[in-house]
Formats: sequence, structure tokens, C-alpha cells
Amino acid sequence: MILPLRCVGIDVSKHTLDIFDDATGKPERIANAPQPITEQVARWRCGNVFVLFEATGVYDRELAEVLHRAGVRFARINPARARDFARAHGRLAKTDAIDAKMLAGFARTMAPSCEPEPDPARNALSLLAKRRDQLVHMRAQEKNRRSETRDPLMIESIARLIDFLDDEVKAIEARIETLIKAEPAISDDARLMRSAPGIGPVACMQLIAQMPELGRVGPKQVAALAGLAPLNVDSGLYRGKRAIGGGRKRVRDALYMAALNAVRRDNLIKAFYQRLRTAGKPAKLALVAVARKLLTILNAMLRDRNTYLAPRPS
Repeated sequence: MILPLRCVGIDVSKHTLDIFDDATGKPERIANAPQPITEQVARWRCGNVFVLFEATGVYDRELAEVLHRAGVRFARINPARARDFARAHGRLAKTDAIDAKMLAGFARTMAPSCEPEPDPARNALSLLAKRRDQLVHMRAQEKNRRSETRDPLMIESIARLIDFLDDEVKAIEARIETLIKAEPAISDDARLMRSAPGIGPVACMQLIAQMPELGRVGPKQVAALAGLAPLNVDSGLYRGKRAIGGGRKRVRDALYMAALNAVRRDNLIKAFYQRLRTAGKPAKLALVAVARKLLTILNAMLRDRNTYLAPRPS
């Protein structure tokens, strides 16, 4: 017997979860804590339930873990998509209960893809990569402050903090390297990626942590996931400029820096970049195109489990 699909929307906040089950049509609120979440999810285990909530960082972590353990299908979506859906349906009011009902409607109408099973090693790597980004950002801020002051005491204080941040970044990078080496599948992915031009330790780390789909989807889909697919802005006779947007910013930033490196080191990539520049493309646009080309190459390498072999220019 096939059970009818029940779509559940959950509005997540720090202390509470507002729940709307479209099978009952009644809103419910529980505490955002392990025991109430476990009890609530247990009620859905025997049904054909699909749960949807907005990505909220640390606040949805317990909910996602309990749903995974219970085998209940769910998806997390970008909050901007949820608000666009609400506006498209003329729902301008915003409360937690209204948002939960709207999310249940989104799940029913849009049928988003289920979140895959978690990979503990990749999750740990993602957290370390995020912490490294935070430390690097803090260090850049301190360096800017040092350049703006002439006070000797301030300069000395900032220098001590920069030294401390340098040590913390090195420690995080060492932990990342250890984690990659300890996991055979991740280590092999890293070996393949590092053979590609421009892909250094940082780009490799970001790709492993943020792009688990690499090698498992097509080139157009992987470009869209990274935010490197050009988007059309056309209407009637108007043809707007193509632009990239959305996607995973940290992956896109890492690939852009890799592209800068690749055009200096690899003859094929350099020739591709020069053709775009000769055709009148701005330098930044040409580098974005190189970043997408690198991503396409990496996707094929991981799909076929081959290291990089630069084709000879014709």
C-alpha cells in the first residue's frame, strides 16, 4: 500500500521549531532541543513524510541529524528561495507559523531534492575549512588596521595578534591535511585534484568540503552549483548581459584564485585565456571562464578517476 505524501514545513529558530503538517493542517511549536525533536520525528518514521526547512547554520543541525538517523526524507533550502516563493503566492505577512505553512507548500509544489546521507569526514572538513576562512578574514582585517595606524603600541599589539592568527591558520591547515590523508576516498580525490593546474591545497580543500557532487553530476549542473553558469536576462527584443550569480561562493572564490594561477602555469589554459582576451573579453570575465573550464575538467577527472593530462594544442 502506497501512503499519501505528507509535506511538513518547519521554521527553525534558536529556541523553537514551528511545524506545519499539511496532512493535519494544524501548526505546532516545540523546543529546538534533542528530546522534543526526537519525539516529534519518531511520529513521522512510519509515514511517507517529506520535511522542508530553511538552512540556518547551527540552529538546524540537531534537526537534520535526528531526521537522518530516523530515515525521514528532508531538504534544506536557501531562505531567499523561500521568500521568493512566498511573494509569488502573495503572502507578504511573516510570522513563524506562516513561514512553516509556506515551507510545507513549497515542498508540495516544488518537490526539492532530498538531502543526501551525511559524510562525517566531509562535514568535519567543511567545519575546518569554514574556521580557516574566518581566521584568514580576521588576519586580513588586522593587517588593514596595521596599515592605518602609526602608533607604536598599536602596531606592536596588532603584530602579536597577527602572529597568533598565523599560528592558528597553520594549525587548522595541519588538521585538514591529517583528515584528508586519513580518509582513503577523500585522499584519492585530493590526489586527482592536485594534479590539475592551479589547484593548490586551499582550492582542493574547499572543493572537497563544499562540492561533494563533483564527479557525480554533469558539467552544466556542477557549474550552476558553483555559481559559474552564466544567467540570461532577456525580455522581448532586449538581450541583457550574461552574468554569474548564486551558487557556493567559497567554491567560486577558490576556483577564481586557481584560475589566476593556472593561466600562468599551464599552456593550454593560458591559450584559452588569451583567445578570450583577443576576442575583446574583459580580464575578469575571461578568468571566470577559466574558472568554469577548470571546474569542468575537475568534474571529468573525478568522474573518470584520471589525473590531469593537458592535451597538446592543435
